[in-house]
Amino acid sequence: MAHVVVDPITRIEGHLRVEIEVNPNGQVTDAISSGTAWRGLELIMKDRDPRDAWAYIQRVCGVCTTAHALASVRAVEDALGISIPTNANYIRNIMAATLTVQDHIVHFYHLHALDWVSPVEALSANPEATANLQTALLNAYRLPFRVPDEISTEAYPHDFPAATAQYFATVQSKVKAIVDSGQLGIFAAQWWDHPDYKILPPEVHLLAVAHYLEMLDKQREIVTPHVVFGGKNPHPHYVVGGVPCAISLTDGNAPVNTARLAIVDRAINFARSLVNNYYLPDLIAIGNLYVKAGKVDGGGLSKVRVMAFGDYPLSGYKGTSASGNGYFSNLLIRSNGVVEDFAKGVANATFYELNADDLKDGSTVTEGVEHGWYEYPNHEDLHPWKGITKPNYTGPKTGTPTMWETLNEGGKYSWLKTPKWRGKVCEVGPLSNYIIIYTKSKKGLLPEPTWAEKMMLDQINAVTGVLGVAPEVWMTTMVGRTACRCLSAQVAAEINRFFFDKLIANLKSGDTATMNNEKWFPETWPKECMGVGLYEAPRGGLSHWVVIKDGKIDNYQCLVPTTWNACPRDDTAGHGAYEMAMIDTHVTDSNKPLEIAKVIRSFDPCMACATHMYNAKGEEINVISTDPYRR
Repeated sequence: MAHVVVDPITRIEGHLRVEIEVNPNGQVTDAISSGTAWRGLELIMKDRDPRDAWAYIQRVCGVCTTAHALASVRAVEDALGISIPTNANYIRNIMAATLTVQDHIVHFYHLHALDWVSPVEALSANPEATANLQTALLNAYRLPFRVPDEISTEAYPHDFPAATAQYFATVQSKVKAIVDSGQLGIFAAQWWDHPDYKILPPEVHLLAVAHYLEMLDKQREIVTPHVVFGGKNPHPHYVVGGVPCAISLTDGNAPVNTARLAIVDRAINFARSLVNNYYLPDLIAIGNLYVKAGKVDGGGLSKVRVMAFGDYPLSGYKGTSASGNGYFSNLLIRSNGVVEDFAKGVANATFYELNADDLKDGSTVTEGVEHGWYEYPNHEDLHPWKGITKPNYTGPKTGTPTMWETLNEGGKYSWLKTPKWRGKVCEVGPLSNYIIIYTKSKKGLLPEPTWAEKMMLDQINAVTGVLGVAPEVWMTTMVGRTACRCLSAQVAAEINRFFFDKLIANLKSGDTATMNNEKWFPETWPKECMGVGLYEAPRGGLSHWVVIKDGKIDNYQCLVPTTWNACPRDDTAGHGAYEMAMIDTHVTDSNKPLEIAKVIRSFDPCMACATHMYNAKGEEINVISTDPYRR
């Protein structure tokens, strides 16, 4: 039995450690996931003006950029009973969808691609065959799903992959020069001799490496709407009651005028072309080869239980937790709920709706700290409105407080709490949304799907046709989790187009309001109130919970997607999503556990950018860094 430690495991932002036990057959018999850093931003929120909450709490993450600000303003507006103008709702949806497209593209090409493709394997590719492959992939794997009745402003495709032998030969020669120099730079961080890299032909490796390099520049153009509507990226500006940008179609000096709206329009069309012409064909080509090779593991908790909140309100609403005309009453994607046992087949799966009353129920959504480095009174799970952020670090099982060898899996071992739905752990993320929408449809719970929900169903059917296996087989895998992230990007790109067209039409009707300041001043607020803000972030269901007393924040808690997925196990509820996915993954070589890195990164964890490998004795095996300047 081999004990393997990967610390930290991710390529970006934050700190995550995993430990696994691997038997001689490559089966993972046990796994733990540990968040190794604590920020305590909830404590910083105490006694602050709730109108400023979004600006502080947005700094939880420099990668999610706008996600936490959006959830925060929704939480405060829910507490204070504020409805936002129609234009503000459209703009917020555009900013949310923009983040989803850009985040997924960056994840696939720059945080996850090198787990699938190798620049070393690309050196043996035939450039002419690669060019032919590029054309074949576009013909075979483009999914031409579009928002209905769009106002088309595309005079020509804004970006299209190069497909010439000369182009790929040039890329190959550049990569060869890097490899021959022995200084792999951005390509230094991997075990290039791992057998998984032989699953793909050399031409796929060359094509994907070329797109990896192209996307380093292209992805930054996608977030232009954040700059126009929010002033900057990352961390664009928001405001409680709407959005902080005045709009005019007639005044050229207005903060947002026709010229700047045209810039947003071009960015939206550009993002659509990147998803449809690059991301989707690349992803389906790689996923198809993996499924054909029998790589259908890594599903873990997605087989048992998934959860989502749904998103993209079509119009203004009273508040997230309000009954009647609340957040859940008019969503474009109605994935709010939980599905259990999807891997047993959709007929045997069970769907549970998640609504406003559930949010207020003290037992539906809770957090526990049984294995987290926190203290809760009486060791009971708490609803987020009653949540406590009190650290209680107890150290590792063996090693020192700053140099861990193994964590204490029987005690506390993570800076993450354990969120639960009705006392059960859940997986969240794009995969969860697709499982829920598919299950609801097959059970007759979506009698009239919205255009976005119908697009999701069409995508599932199209990918199922390519892979040749049932949705409950391919979706509940590492490949399925990665694929649904890509499908989510395509839907988000079309949602951008949908809400931009609605914004322009509403502005043309004469409605230019972007802010509701009726309850801006504290004297208009209740003496005590509480609210929750939901957002289906790129990594999954995000919720911010706020309690306001006497005009100040009395308590603030964030339940983020990575907390749901990377949480430590609960002795009653079982392992979280990361741990379950690792247990459900076969490892070929415990000294080179690429499969473990790959399955964890399929969740797009928002964590650190270097990986250190240790064996059971705490001896360093290998150091992997995605920072070419780190020595």
